[in-house]
Amino acid sequence: MTRFHLLFLIFLFASLVPLIAHAKRAMSKPLVQARAAIAVDLATGRTLYARHADQRLPIASLTKLLTAMVVLDSKRSLIKPARITDADVDRLKWSRSRLPVGSLLLRRTMLHIALMSSENRAAFALSRDYAGGRPGFVRAMNRTAKRLHMQRSHFVDPTGLSPHNVSTARDLTKLARAAYRYSTIRDYATSHHKLVLGGAGPLMYRNTDPLVYNAAWRVGLQKTGFTNEAGHCLIVIAPVHGRQVVFVILGAPDAHAHVQDAVNLRSWLMKR
Repeated sequence: MTRFHLLFLIFLFASLVPLIAHAKRAMSKPLVQARAAIAVDLATGRTLYARHADQRLPIASLTKLLTAMVVLDSKRSLIKPARITDADVDRLKWSRSRLPVGSLLLRRTMLHIALMSSENRAAFALSRDYAGGRPGFVRAMNRTAKRLHMQRSHFVDPTGLSPHNVSTARDLTKLARAAYRYSTIRDYATSHHKLVLGGAGPLMYRNTDPLVYNAAWRVGLQKTGFTNEAGHCLIVIAPVHGRQVVFVILGAPDAHAHVQDAVNLRSWLMKR
């Protein structure tokens, strides 16, 4: 081998080193399609992965985790019946509801289907059935968010239908960690189905999150959400190497992407 060839090989190797390093770094990151995402250790709060985690975005029905906390913190009886009225009809998005006006349900049933199936009229009714009415409920939501140090979050309604319900992926890990302490929220959010009486005949509600049906995930808490402004969103808590991890996905582009992002993130963490 001539000196020229040796120098050429050395130069070629040196030029390939940064490309190889870049390729390794790219391969070491999970594929995430969402606008923002984060994974956080539930116990310690340590960030395991973050992508645009401090970007303020609409959060759709992820809001209902905070709604559930305010309902439970009010200490009002969950076995008290409440009625769906015309005031609970969504006139912002005209979203579909299976509960006709006049339906009479226990408050615990309303909370259950609001968490499990994102039933908006149930969330609206619970917020109206509060000291100070719905305005008082929304004020309590923002006080709770402030107490949790969710500094970049603001709420104007209990459902998340409004695009002015905004937060960040990082703030939402604080909400998820707080909501996880409520056994009622954990139980209702992760149940597979609920038979509801008191509307227009028996209604079977099912969980909107396909991950709860996957036994391998052992989901401890979840909430899905979607509006046109927010995209597809997801909060899920599941174990990784024996430790509970909070996953938050915001603004995924289609009806499967938020779940796939969570799957990719968890798989990536499992390999670390």
